[in-house]
Amino acid sequence: MKVTRGNMLAAGMSNNKVKYSRLAADEDGYIDLQFKRSPPKVPYKAIALAIFLFLTGSLLIIFGALLLAGIIKVEHPDRTIPVIIIGILVFLPGFYHLRIAYYAAKGYRGYSYDDIPDFGD
Repeated sequence: MKVTRGNMLAAGMSNNKVKYSRLAADEDGYIDLQFKRSPPKVPYKAIALAIFLFLTGSLLIIFGALLLAGIIKVEHPDRTIPVIIIGILVFLPGFYHLRIAYYAAKGYRGYSYDDIPDFGD
C-alpha cells in the first residue's frame, strides 16, 4: 500500500506542515456556561391576573351587550355603554398577556415569558 498524505492523516500520523499556536497562559476567567441563558421563570401571578382580567372583561362585555339589546331590563339605558367600554378596557390587556403566555408555553419563536410583566416579584 502506498503511503499518501490522506492515509497518514487518517491513520493518525502527524503532518509536518501543520503549524500549531500555543494557547494563552493567562485565562480571562470566562467560561461558556455563564453565557448560556437559563430557562425563564414562569410569572404565575401575572398569568393569573391576565386570566382574571380576561374573564372579567368578557363578562362585562356580555353583560353590557345584554343590557344594550334590552334582554335585561334597566331603568337607565344610557348607563349600558360604559359597561361595554370598561369591559373592553379590561378584556384587552388580559387577552394580550394570555396570548403571549400561550405562545411562550408552546415555544413559538419570538415569544417568551420575559415579555410578560411580573410586577417586581
